[in-house]
Amino acid sequence: MRILVTGARGFIGKNLLVRLGERAGVEAISFARGDGEEKLAELVAQADAIVHLAGENRPSDVADFARVNTDLTRTLCAAMHKTGRPIPLILASSTQAERDNPYGQSKRAAEAAVEAFANETGNPVVIYRLPGVFGKWCKPNYNSVVATFCHNIAHDLPIQVNDAGATLRLVYIDDVVDEFLRALDHPLPGRTWGEVQPDYAITLGALAEQIRAFRNCRMTLMSERVGTGLTRALYSTYVSYLPPERFAYDLPRYGDERGIFVEMLKTPDCGQFSFFTVHPGVTRGSHYHHSKTEKFLVLRGSARMRFRHMVTGETYEITVSGDKPQVVDSIPGWVHDITNVGDSEAVVMLWANEVFDRQRPDCIPCEV
Repeated sequence: MRILVTGARGFIGKNLLVRLGERAGVEAISFARGDGEEKLAELVAQADAIVHLAGENRPSDVADFARVNTDLTRTLCAAMHKTGRPIPLILASSTQAERDNPYGQSKRAAEAAVEAFANETGNPVVIYRLPGVFGKWCKPNYNSVVATFCHNIAHDLPIQVNDAGATLRLVYIDDVVDEFLRALDHPLPGRTWGEVQPDYAITLGALAEQIRAFRNCRMTLMSERVGTGLTRALYSTYVSYLPPERFAYDLPRYGDERGIFVEMLKTPDCGQFSFFTVHPGVTRGSHYHHSKTEKFLVLRGSARMRFRHMVTGETYEITVSGDKPQVVDSIPGWVHDITNVGDSEAVVMLWANEVFDRQRPDCIPCEV
């Protein structure tokens, strides 16, 4: 199956081409800025489906809005009509089509062109009026405030917030591409309207604050809630703008005669992750918690963990090693320690269900 992507070198086009390249039996063919109408006709004749992304949104001459957004779309429809074949078409329009400005008028006229073509021929056409699209590979300081904020903050450059209360409507690039692929897989005859979900809303001030928080988490080690929703998508976008020399960052390291201790990541409500080392024959721990819980995973070496119940005096011990991945929980009300019983340094990963609070450490020294 050959899928023609117009505007292939643009932000959405780059992401779509990568995803199409992951599909077996699919060949993406590209029409990009600078290609002529003859090439467009040749590509349309080869295409089994078309995603029309080509457009102009910041021309030096306002007449280019109509020339690119409207006239190119009409040329595309004419080339499709000439093939005499039904070729599913996706048109990426804009919510600006609802506005009475040159850009909006040109997008509305493009929609009218593909709708007329669909009504005349029954050709499958899906129109998407996209709000602001954000994600990796979007050009900063161009037409996406998300890209600009992410790029500038990732490079320690200033940002400008003119109206902190202004609300933005946004969709994430992966959701846009997912929806386009769904529409390509299930074409419907005639003109239909498509919709990308989820559709997010955030104020300009909140957007700036969130992206600054992503930068600050490397210093505080406190992660934002990046697992779901808009925060997940914004975080993925922010880190995509980090220059390669900033891919890595240092962590604080604490050491004594027992070994080292390194905190890696803290979370607002799911505790923190760390690792520590234990020299051969050395014991660490020797304390108990009232509420805090922990998980220990020996990554390298061998270690014995001992436990004693604070009230009953019951004891328990277990030996674990990096040869057999096994998590050991520390239990509230049980004194516990860990001893390296091997011949080499032991490396242990540690998760605690709460971030360490020096004012209330819930860590009472006591021998097993």
